[in-house]
Amino acid sequence: MKTVKINKPFEIGVVDTEKPVPREGEALLQVMYCGICGADVASFTGNQPFTTYPRIPGHEFSARIVEIPENSRGLKAGDIVTCNPYFNCGKCYSCKRGFVNCCTDNQTMGVQRDGSFREYIVMPIERIYEGKGLSAKELALVEPFTIGWHALSRTEIKPTDRVLVVGAGPIGLFATISAVAKGATVYVADILDGRLEKAVKFGAKGTINSAKVDIVEEAMRITDGDGFDVCVEACGSSVTFLNCIDCAAFAGKIILIGNGKKETTFLHSILLKKELNVFGSRNSFPKDFKAVIDLISTGKVNVMDMVSAVYPIDDVAAAFDALTHNDGSLSKVLIEVNK
Repeated sequence: MKTVKINKPFEIGVVDTEKPVPREGEALLQVMYCGICGADVASFTGNQPFTTYPRIPGHEFSARIVEIPENSRGLKAGDIVTCNPYFNCGKCYSCKRGFVNCCTDNQTMGVQRDGSFREYIVMPIERIYEGKGLSAKELALVEPFTIGWHALSRTEIKPTDRVLVVGAGPIGLFATISAVAKGATVYVADILDGRLEKAVKFGAKGTINSAKVDIVEEAMRITDGDGFDVCVEACGSSVTFLNCIDCAAFAGKIILIGNGKKETTFLHSILLKKELNVFGSRNSFPKDFKAVIDLISTGKVNVMDMVSAVYPIDDVAAAFDALTHNDGSLSKVLIEVNK
């Protein structure tokens, strides 16, 4: 079968590997579409610290069930599904308390273990989610959607909240969709007009181009000097984290989704003065997958507007190259493995 492998940084290609055989409690899946995540690009460029090589990338995917034993979840051969790619140990303190997303021995597909960029894959049945009639392309977008959904769920968004999402890449846009779905009034900040236009398409009431105006001044203008109830940092930048602190209302909340790579220095007394709640958000819960699938199935959210390009699996190198040199015009890129 065709399998994508990153042999070392900047060396990716399609190789032939054996079709996997499911063990007890597993199903054999025919992979249909895979999304390329920022973590996959980081593995390709050598900037993902948890990746060892060679590695099969991918953890955002949809699939058709080929073989599956009888199960309590009602899943059967022929179903189009998606999967939870975060393998947790079930034994650590986090897992025992129910925080499986914070497993201290987390094994995410495509990073610590081989991923979904291959024609067939085996998955534990409990990690497979019924697609509820969604298309294979839509289901390939569920996992990144859960990242934004989980983050906004952590902050317990209220319909009266004003939310500022800083960063309109795919995860920032999914956070935007999530906040809108929860009833909040949402504004989005970015330095690229094309991304901000997408944010409006996904329900943002307004935008801030922080390359053209001062983000803090504009945030205060929009909120009549009060600041935003919730600020979502979706860039992973020290500057944007500090922007969130300044843009947040007193007694406001800051949620961090962006994966920072540099240290941030600031006078922490500002957190005391404003009595800010700062949340980290990691991966997502199984219940987030169900919630997102249910939300998309209502038809109220058109996640396909997130897709910028689809490449066949044989052109995977070109897809990774395009994202490596992305000028911001590409949001989500999918790889077609099987139709």
